[in-house]
Amino acid sequence: MTPVRTEPDLSFLLDHTSHVLRSKMSAALAEIGLTARMHCVLVHALEEERTQIQLAEIGDMDKTTMVVTVDALEKAGLAERRPSRTDRRARIIAVTDEGARVAGRSQEIVDRVHRDALATLPGGDREALLRALKCLVGDALANPVEAPRAARRARQSR
Repeated sequence: MTPVRTEPDLSFLLDHTSHVLRSKMSAALAEIGLTARMHCVLVHALEEERTQIQLAEIGDMDKTTMVVTVDALEKAGLAERRPSRTDRRARIIAVTDEGARVAGRSQEIVDRVHRDALATLPGGDREALLRALKCLVGDALANPVEAPRAARRARQSR
């Protein structure tokens, strides 16, 4: 009665590897008191002057999550809300000197977690996997589609 599978379960493979990678990233960043979202905000706020809304879009965060994340960064002395230099009506997220130092350290951690995950693959397979994923993200899996019931993102463990 069970239907015969004709293709590999790509959804499971991508969901499972993504979940495990996120859990490893979360544990590694926790060692320096950051979450992946905090890292994302720090790194992207350092690139250029950005508002909370712009950073939320980059990090795929809703408004409430973004506010909580920036509040935590402010409390830790890593970032602060300031008026924009170019538009006084806008408020940007400015990274403090300590925040820039921590962002450098967190980027080293993120790079290490990614490097360790890919290290289990032989060199040629590593490049092939990255090429294939970039191709999917740039084409067939670039954008979600409208559906009667929205697909839920994988739950992030705390």
